[in-house]
Amino acid sequence: MNDASILTVRDLKKYFVIGHQDVLRRKPVTVKAVDGISFTVKEGETFGLVGESGSGKSTTAYTIVGMYRPTAGSISFRGEDLFTGNNERSRALKKEIQIVFQDPGSSLNPRRSVKQILELPLKIHRREENRTEHIARLMDIVELPLDHMHKYPQALGGGEKQAVAIARALATDPSFVILDEPTSALDVSVQAKIINILIGLQDEFNLSYLFITHDLSLMRNVASRVAIMYLGKICEVAETAEFFDNPYHPYTKMLLSSIPVVSEEEERIKPAKVKSTGEIPSPVNVPPGCSFHLRCPVRQAGCAEEDPVMIEVEEGHWVRCHLQC
Repeated sequence: MNDASILTVRDLKKYFVIGHQDVLRRKPVTVKAVDGISFTVKEGETFGLVGESGSGKSTTAYTIVGMYRPTAGSISFRGEDLFTGNNERSRALKKEIQIVFQDPGSSLNPRRSVKQILELPLKIHRREENRTEHIARLMDIVELPLDHMHKYPQALGGGEKQAVAIARALATDPSFVILDEPTSALDVSVQAKIINILIGLQDEFNLSYLFITHDLSLMRNVASRVAIMYLGKICEVAETAEFFDNPYHPYTKMLLSSIPVVSEEEERIKPAKVKSTGEIPSPVNVPPGCSFHLRCPVRQAGCAEEDPVMIEVEEGHWVRCHLQC
């Protein structure tokens, strides 16, 4: 890994209008799925994006790969904006960005064989080399037997389906791969195998990963830096070791203190138990001020009035909290 950034996200917003409050359609109801986040991913690193369901992690991923257009902000890949300028250039850049979805069972077309699934991105991007040989090489890379080439997804196990999805992401020789909870739909017995495959591929092909998950224990073992999302915003960003050893944001402390452990030694190194109150607010009706203040055990008067900004509390460690200002 080096310090050069391969992906830069600046003030990214993605809003969805889901209806209107009156019959005259004058007051739209808007979901602020992603609300002004910024981060960078370095060449060759695994950057972890963590948060509860509904925090905006997957929307961020889908916007980066072009499934959604940003409402505001910018996404730059190798210094070039992905959503402005020449369409052919944007197409070439996006070929280097691929995604592995959470559920391989729903992301693979059940009417296509493994060969047809892996051949499709080659056709889309007009790869004219011997496609059968290329597909065989991809299957070998992800440790799939060649006789699976003519099987259909329903004949494969969960781990094998995800291996096909990983092979599909690698078909265009990307340099940046988004992993949207790639093991959460798998049995525990095959999760480790998929993680080992991903780590091996990163080393072999110098891939950069945006790894999305809600599993902090997994993130501790695979990510070099971690960002925490809550209601469409990033709360804290830090190097992984620093993040686990010295968390600042109350929400981060709450998540870390909730990690299940199996020994007294692990329990001792966890942050003190942080209890939150109330439920996660709806992204349709985000509270004013700090979006976490309704659940925060250490909130102050100003937390309900003004949204905090990200500040660097230590080198490389950023926090969005009034208590750190």
